[in-house]
Amino acid sequence: MQYQFYKYQGAGNDFIVIDNREGSFNLKDYKLIEYLCHRRFGIGADGLMTIEQCDGYDFKMTYFNSDGYEASMCGNGGRCIVAFAFHLGIIEDKARFMAADGEHKAVLYPDGDVDLQMIDVSAVTKHVDGYFLNTGVPHLVHFVDDLKTIDVAIEGRQLRYDARFQPAGTNVNFVKHTGSQLTVYTYERGVEGETLACGTGITASALSAALVDGKTEGEYNVTAKGGNLSVRFKKQNDGFTNIWLKGPAKLVFIGTIDTDGFKPIV
Repeated sequence: MQYQFYKYQGAGNDFIVIDNREGSFNLKDYKLIEYLCHRRFGIGADGLMTIEQCDGYDFKMTYFNSDGYEASMCGNGGRCIVAFAFHLGIIEDKARFMAADGEHKAVLYPDGDVDLQMIDVSAVTKHVDGYFLNTGVPHLVHFVDDLKTIDVAIEGRQLRYDARFQPAGTNVNFVKHTGSQLTVYTYERGVEGETLACGTGITASALSAALVDGKTEGEYNVTAKGGNLSVRFKKQNDGFTNIWLKGPAKLVFIGTIDTDGFKPIV
């Protein structure tokens, strides 16, 4: 079977996006999704998203990590799928859509940046080695003095599988914090490696920095390996609300893939 796909990237976090409003793509075939995301046998991506019909909303976003399994949210993916919805003519400059973690709103700017409202964060847990919170998916935020000394793949994997966060595990962010400027390197579960940017991780890092700084509202500028983003927020009780993640979302290319003869990757 042939599928038309679109390749998007948001600050280097790259995604395969498929228009599935007619329901032709099998959302249960995680082996096929893993194959499509594979950087040698398939198209290559950090994840795959489909856009679906959804009553009462502009669309529904369904997101899968590159291991083929569905995840509740992806911040950069959310921004990219808004750009995709604009490309399809579903929206103009604003969107209201549903994802596995709930409702999201977004604004698309003429320069291609997308501002995405993230879910509220109800609580943050402080650990001796950082902050743990859920910004759509779970994240540990670990502040460091020097990112050059961090092996993200090795140290991130160790914390990802730490007994404190089992059975689901966690994403891990290593953060250099300098005033209102953050630099964030992220190890993503499901990808099982470092990505050039992680929207939910960048959001989690900014909210954790706000706790360190004692901020009740404000904005952080964030540098990831793949580009620059920003996070705005307001503190509310033990958590945060009115959280917005802003950054680039760009169409890379459009193609068609033939899955006849597809064999699962061992």
